[in-house]
Amino acid sequence: MVWAEEAIAFGEGSSDEMSTPRSPFPPTLSLPTGEFQQLSRGRERGRQVRARRPDQQGPTSSSIRTETTPSTESDPWAWILKSQRSPQAQDSGVPEGAGSGQVPHRRKRKREKERGSWLSTCPAEPGMWGYLSLLPAFLAVWAITGVWTVFALAVANRAVNLTEGFPYISLCGSYPPQSCIFSQLLNMGAAMAAWICIIRYHQLRDLGVGKWLNLLILWTGLLCALGTSVVGNFQQKNQLPTHLTGAFFAFFVGNLYFWMQHLLFWWMKSLPQPGPPWIGPLRLGLCSLCTILMVTMVILHSWLLRSASAACEWAVAMLLFTLFGLFAVDFSGLDGCTLTLRPGPSLSSPPASPLSLQIPL
Repeated sequence: MVWAEEAIAFGEGSSDEMSTPRSPFPPTLSLPTGEFQQLSRGRERGRQVRARRPDQQGPTSSSIRTETTPSTESDPWAWILKSQRSPQAQDSGVPEGAGSGQVPHRRKRKREKERGSWLSTCPAEPGMWGYLSLLPAFLAVWAITGVWTVFALAVANRAVNLTEGFPYISLCGSYPPQSCIFSQLLNMGAAMAAWICIIRYHQLRDLGVGKWLNLLILWTGLLCALGTSVVGNFQQKNQLPTHLTGAFFAFFVGNLYFWMQHLLFWWMKSLPQPGPPWIGPLRLGLCSLCTILMVTMVILHSWLLRSASAACEWAVAMLLFTLFGLFAVDFSGLDGCTLTLRPGPSLSSPPASPLSLQIPL
């Protein structure tokens, strides 16, 4: 071997040296015993740290906590083990990532998949308002601002005459160009109201509300949203019967929806009621006032007191928009929602490769 030939070439020493049998391995660097043990120990710890992978169970390198002793302070490999836990992991005493909520959310999604749910709500951290709470607040601001904008345009275009009496909301949105704005306004408001009702349905289901009662509340809210869209698309001057049907669903069924929400929390004392304690009495007062004003509106309209009846209609609309906006308090405990799509049992996996067809020309 090469190293043997070099050793023979340079080994022109004494005969005792040449006669001594040489090792079959190359010569190695000799170190003092203490430094060699220290270096070996550092290499072994470095291999243990590098051997860990994020996909393996057990504590990772970021969760290893070491204490430096005087014998290891001069260890050149000790810097590998100086990774500390995250502040949350140090406070809780568990590895990093164990208390972040990923495992409970994964288990919850698994339960939702087993129950066949396509939407699940994720609870937020205490004291945190999620983005879902902005949806009801935006609906209230959007609707209230929009209907008064339509009223201002109708007065500016002289589509309504305030000297003859206070107009109905539908009369303000019956003539262009404000009729186009009125239709778009109510269509978008109906879409947001329907989405709020669906999220509320899944929230109540997660709180333990019965399926049939929860479905009844859901369909009541969806009929309210549908009636709002019908009111915007079928103007009073064009399709009066259809317009009145939509107004019935929007006002009367919508009021029933909020009454059922309030009575549900009054009946089931175990349901959590977020927000300050005066939210419940406020909703009760708004629902009661809305019912009184709707009955008064119908009576005044039958007595041909159109201006007073129209004022009651405007008040009822503002109350319903406010009740929708109060759902922001209930959605404050939600961090978000998850949409899950599941294939049906009849669907099979696609073929591995596309089939080739030979067509003679």
